[in-house]
Amino acid sequence: MRARVELPAGVDGAARIFDLATLEGAGAQHLAFCAGKIASAALAQTKAGFCFIDKNAGAVKVPPGTIGLPCNSAQHAFGVALNLFYPENMLAAWLQTTAVDPSAKIGAGVMLAPGVVIGPDAEIGDRTRIGPNAVIGRGVSIGRDCEIGSNVTIASSYIGDGVAIFPGTQIGQPGFGFASSATGHIKIPQIGRVIVQDKVEIGACCAIDRGAIGDTVIGEGTKIDNLVQIGHNTHIGRHCIIVSQVGISGSCEIGDFVIMGGQAGVADHAIIGDGTRLAARTGVMPGVLPPGRDYGGVPARPVKDWLRESIVLAKLAKAKKRDDDG
Repeated sequence: MRARVELPAGVDGAARIFDLATLEGAGAQHLAFCAGKIASAALAQTKAGFCFIDKNAGAVKVPPGTIGLPCNSAQHAFGVALNLFYPENMLAAWLQTTAVDPSAKIGAGVMLAPGVVIGPDAEIGDRTRIGPNAVIGRGVSIGRDCEIGSNVTIASSYIGDGVAIFPGTQIGQPGFGFASSATGHIKIPQIGRVIVQDKVEIGACCAIDRGAIGDTVIGEGTKIDNLVQIGHNTHIGRHCIIVSQVGISGSCEIGDFVIMGGQAGVADHAIIGDGTRLAARTGVMPGVLPPGRDYGGVPARPVKDWLRESIVLAKLAKAKKRDDDG
């Protein structure tokens, strides 16, 4: 699909765009994009100077001060713009000739095991310990008293104080973002960060994607078990418990003190209120789960309803079996 953009009448084609941003975070010199019904609500409140808008989106409210740029696909057009603004190759960014780049800042009492690689302009706080073959990318900041396990890779991230990251975990790699059409899938560059706040624990072999444009955030004191996937732009609150094999899609909002049982799944743009508890294998669809309640099943519903339905289904299945046997 061609990302053709048309300038509205009277718009200055020489106007300058200084960077790209989300609808929520954009200012007068930023370009954003609006695709889908969820984004249209944010468009009405944006302060972006420029915004790609799908032609087939119907009537959308473009606020004063924002120049709407109609196009065949806002997502494709924004992906092309991202490549123009940020053309660097993500894999090539890891190549360097020294294990610890001379521009990296290493604090007092830091311990680096054999095989550790630290990129340009990275910062490692006092007394942090980094295990064998860990890779700390360009510009990454890691706080004081952290424990980074072996074979951990951290890119495009800010890590707070007292954080523990177990072996094999990957933080700050590009999120799973594509603009799809009948001709295939085009990778959308991911330019955001991961912010891990103080005293977070992240288990072995987890994957936490960097934000697409904004940030992926893990709140203070949250504990994450092994084999957990967290998608780009998701915000997780403080002191949450996320059990093994949970999968959280992109752009989700998870409140404080949320507990997620093993293999629970959360679809993109879901909002989960403070103190919510999810039973194992619960499936959360896009939408809002009110705070302070327990949920189970697919799609997620209050635990009492889910258990009642399960009991009724079991009774129906037994009755059907008796009828068949009789």
